[in-house]
This record gives sequence, structure tokens and C-alpha cells, in this order.
Amino acid sequence: MAQERGPVGRGVPVGQRHGPEEFPEEHSLWEDRTRVFLQPVAAPSILGLFGLAAATMMVGAWMAGWYGTLATPLALFPFVLFFGGLAQFLAGMWSYRARDGLATAVHGMWGAFWLAFGLLFMLVAAGAFPAELTPVIGTSRPGFAFWWVALCVITGLTALAAVGRSMGMSALLLVLSVGSAFAAAGFWSGATWPVRISGWLLVISSAIALYIAAAMMMEDTFGRTILPLGKYRAEANIPGRRATRPLEYRYGQPGVRSGQ
Repeated sequence: MAQERGPVGRGVPVGQRHGPEEFPEEHSLWEDRTRVFLQPVAAPSILGLFGLAAATMMVGAWMAGWYGTLATPLALFPFVLFFGGLAQFLAGMWSYRARDGLATAVHGMWGAFWLAFGLLFMLVAAGAFPAELTPVIGTSRPGFAFWWVALCVITGLTALAAVGRSMGMSALLLVLSVGSAFAAAGFWSGATWPVRISGWLLVISSAIALYIAAAMMMEDTFGRTILPLGKYRAEANIPGRRATRPLEYRYGQPGVRSGQ
């Protein structure tokens, strides 16, 4: 008769179930040593998307030519550095703890970008960065253009992955990817019109990010779907339905939840 290894290496017939009553000493040993630590994790993407929305709105409106001058980034960089960069990057690390690979990639990548953006213009303001390399709309800056090339490619891949999560998130990432492509083209060629289009697309992505963050926040506070996000499961898009059911004890003890 075929044998399989038991819980402590003993051979038992295939198909025979193991229970604590069969090996009480071994079961007690593992029970005494096993510790389960449960820690609730809120949805990090709420903070991450609000940070993304704020940074893309401010920088996008400037790139679109709605306001400001060439010196405007010097006034924007502290906010972009901390809210668009640091807060979003932290949301990406908390998404890792929530076992959400998509959110980890999106917030980690865009948070790092906004940190670099803020640091760059902080160095410009301090006079520690060469003026001839400073990003200026309407001037060719291939080095800065490659920042947007990397964003375009990686964000496009996350947009494809997000189709399995929700159409709202996929649409956000798709618009961000296309906007990054236009920014790369504009800063590479020195043409102004691609940067203007990129600014418009960044502002549109900001509006989508605000909607998604608000929908996730309301789902958390009301415990049910308020604003649909186009999730893969159709029933999760019906207002009033409960979209997710976290793993937790019945009477409200802290539990764990996979993803967001």
C-alpha cells in the first residue's frame, strides 16, 4: 500500500485523514508553539490615490498652461515632495503589507517619481542643479524625458493588470500612461503641444483618482458599495451591496484582510 509522510515523518496510508486525536503529543507541541498575530490593515490606496490626485492636478494644470510661469515648480515642489511623494510611497509600502501587488507597484512607483520630482526642483531652488539641465516646457531635455518613458511603460503594464481588479483603476492607469507618453515626447523634442496634452491628461487622471479614492473611502465607512468602480465581479458594483468581506471574528475582534 502506498505511504505518505505523516505530520512527524510517520508513514500512514494514502487517503487516511490525520486528526489531533491520532497524535495528541505532537498536536499539543505544535499548538503550544504556534502564535498567530492579527493586525487590521486599512486600504492604503485611499491615501495613495488622494496623494496621486493632488500632485497630478497641480503639476498637470501647470503643464497644461492653465496657470503659472517657468518658476512655478519651485513653489509646487514642497507639496509634491511630501504629499504626492512621501505619502504615496508610504501607501505603497502599506499596500505590500496588505498583500496588494498592484497597489504596491502603482503607489511605490508614482510615489518615488514625485519624491524625485520634488527633490529635483529643491536642488534647482538651492542653486545646486545645472540650469542648462533644468526641465523647461518648450525646451528639449532628453534626460528628464526618460523619466516619463519609464513611467509610461510601467504604468501601462499596471493598467493591463488592473483589468482583473476594476475598470476604474485600469482607466486611471491607462490615462496616466498615455499622459506620460506625451510628456516624454514633449520634453524629448522640445515641442510645447505634447506637454500641454500631457497636462490635460494628468488633470483627467486626477479626477478619476479622486473618484476611486472617494469610492473606496465610502465603502470603508458605510460597509457597502456607494460609488461603483467597475469591479470584475458584477455584484460588487451594485450600490448597497457589500463588495468585500474581510476575514475577521464574528464579534468585532481585530482580523486580517487580503488585498483592498
